[in-house]
Amino acid sequence: MEGGRGAPNGGRVIPVQIEYLGFKSTDTEREYQLRVRRGPEVEDLIVAIKNEAFLAKRVRYQDGPEVCFLKVQRELAAGEGALPRRALRVSDEELQEYRTAHTPRTPGRRS
Repeated sequence: MEGGRGAPNGGRVIPVQIEYLGFKSTDTEREYQLRVRRGPEVEDLIVAIKNEAFLAKRVRYQDGPEVCFLKVQRELAAGEGALPRRALRVSDEELQEYRTAHTPRTPGRRS
C-alpha cells in the first residue's frame, strides 16, 4: 500500500510506502505489523487493536489491516513525515470514525 505522502527534504518529497506484514494475537489484543519505507529509512511498527473491539463488533477482523494502515498514515501526517512511535494503539474513537466513514448510507425516502 502506498502512503502517498512524503516528507519534505530540502524542497523535494520523499515517497512513503506502508507495507502490511501480518499480525499476531495475544490474550488482550491483535497486533498488526507494518513496515514504513521512506527513502532509505525503514521502520517496522506494531499497531494494536483490543480483542474486545472485535468481539463487540466495533471493527471487523478483515478491516483490521486497513484501520492500522490509516492510523499510521495519520501519525505520519501529524508528525509532518517523521516516523511514528514503534508501538501504536488504535483508540475506540478511531474505530468509531472508521466505522462511520465505511458504513453505507441508505438513500433518503422521497415523499
